[in-house]
Amino acid sequence: MAEKSQSKEDGFQTERGRRQSVNLNNNVTARIENPLAGIPRHTLLHNVEEFARDVNLSEHISLLQRGALVAQHPAGFEHVTELEEKEREALRDEVLHKWRQPKALYATVILCSIGAAVQGSNGANLSWPDAFGVPDEDSTDPAINSWIVGIVNSAPYIASALIGCWLSDPANYYLGRRGTIFISAIFCLLSVIGSACSQSWPQLFVTRLLLGIGMGCKASTVPIYSAENAPASIRGALVMCWQMWTAFGIFLGFSANLAVYNTGAISWRLQLGSAFIPAVPLVLGVYFCPESPRWYIKKGRYADAFKSLCRLRNTPLQAARDLYYIHAQLIEEAEIIGQSNYVTRFIELFTIPRVRRATLASWTVMLAQQMCGINIVAFYSSTIFVLSGADAFHALLASWGFGAVNFVFAWPAIWTIDTFGRRNLLLFTFPQMAWTLLAAGFCYFIPSDSTAHLGMIAFFVFLFAAFYSPGEGPVPFTYSAEVFPLSHREVGMGWAVATCLFYAAILSITFPALLKAFGVTGAFGFYAGLNVIALVMIFLFVPETKQRTLEELDYVFAVPTRTHVHYQITKTLPYWFKRYLCFQRSAKLEPLYHFDNEEDEASSSRNSENEKSVQPDTGVVTT
Repeated sequence: MAEKSQSKEDGFQTERGRRQSVNLNNNVTARIENPLAGIPRHTLLHNVEEFARDVNLSEHISLLQRGALVAQHPAGFEHVTELEEKEREALRDEVLHKWRQPKALYATVILCSIGAAVQGSNGANLSWPDAFGVPDEDSTDPAINSWIVGIVNSAPYIASALIGCWLSDPANYYLGRRGTIFISAIFCLLSVIGSACSQSWPQLFVTRLLLGIGMGCKASTVPIYSAENAPASIRGALVMCWQMWTAFGIFLGFSANLAVYNTGAISWRLQLGSAFIPAVPLVLGVYFCPESPRWYIKKGRYADAFKSLCRLRNTPLQAARDLYYIHAQLIEEAEIIGQSNYVTRFIELFTIPRVRRATLASWTVMLAQQMCGINIVAFYSSTIFVLSGADAFHALLASWGFGAVNFVFAWPAIWTIDTFGRRNLLLFTFPQMAWTLLAAGFCYFIPSDSTAHLGMIAFFVFLFAAFYSPGEGPVPFTYSAEVFPLSHREVGMGWAVATCLFYAAILSITFPALLKAFGVTGAFGFYAGLNVIALVMIFLFVPETKQRTLEELDYVFAVPTRTHVHYQITKTLPYWFKRYLCFQRSAKLEPLYHFDNEEDEASSSRNSENEKSVQPDTGVVTT
């Protein structure tokens, strides 16, 4: 098998033809290149035939050859004479009707994303401390009890950050995407039932730690699984289903709080136990979904990968095209990555330049999700509204409204994340979150006996959630799932999710103390300032990833960080100033990335079929 793999790589090196390959560690020219660029037609067809025999797909040689011709020049598929009319129609639909995808693709993404509802519905509950004798008020040790409550509430995030996220790499290696999701769903199913039956706060703490293990492993795998199955044109929208169902879980948790408000002593048990519901369909249905074709390719199981792609694409031609295109890019990726084990893969997150840039970008967007302040509102919304003068029931009702706004406003991102892009959504929404938090804090200066006091606080908190949900809500998990190369995708996503949940745990533990020290106005002002800092970090360190295949992102993250930062400061910032502050419509922004098709399109019309051009940046995609 090693000899076969080596022969495939050696053969592929001869395909580079007329073009010098882009350095995937130091892409100083910011050029995005199709890995099949510059290969004469007869050479490409011969290499595809050898590839098909090597991977036991000889019966599909003709199909794979047609797919490779399309992958070689996506915009020119109309001129590939070997294609059937129904195949051309399917390729046109990728641009004209990009949502016209197989039911198996939508079912896979939706089913696995439903499990994210567990993430949201496991939040802190205010009544269990009284049941277990650790109330943070009217007790002899209120300070100690406050820390106990904070640690128990944050236990899932502690376990996720320290254990669950880091188990995703070995679990994915041995069990695959589906197996890892299944095991994590078992943890999420049984642990929440255990938490509802616990008889002391240490028992509740342990069950929530077990929940965190499942949460971390699942949160590190489901977005990757969705990203690897989805076509590039709608990948952002499908992967963001994870965040949409997380928002639904938060809404479900607030709804459960209201539903069990008058049920007496068992109310907190019902609220915590209700989180098992989203895990049930995940446990029962995940093995009916196709496994990730990229995971199969990583294991050398190309025949199984082709079967998965046939279920996830509209025609066998598209499956064949994607299979060979992924293979071609992974050959180049292997040149800079090589072989590694779990420990070296983690170290390489910070040592291989291409991977290090993805690590920095994913860390930035994940950290920004905690810096924006959404989780302090989600965790302690009832406390915040009580401090605003609301009684317990109306505080729960206002919290329910916050959850509803968070869920409803997540929907627009399905359309905007792949059109406006990940980076632009963040750059637009962070300033809005900063001023809405600041405004909510200032509303505490309104006299408490005024009806406007609670109303205006709730209004700006809801407005904050409305800006969060289509921006910083869906982007971090979507972005982190796509930026790492296949070899480091599991450990990279584990790092990103661990970053997010570790800081979520810190917020959950420390916010009560912050609230006592700063007051509500000071706490909101503090997080408004963090929003501004996060905006600057995103502007400098987060490249755009929309409409590019997972393999093409190797070229995006090969651009040195200093090149990206220099471009943003010297090109983008002056353009924004001229265009949006000085209203100069004539202002033009020079693009950072240069797609090879721009220089190839002119030559492709003059060249014979022996040469091909590179995928254009027109929304026509290959995977």
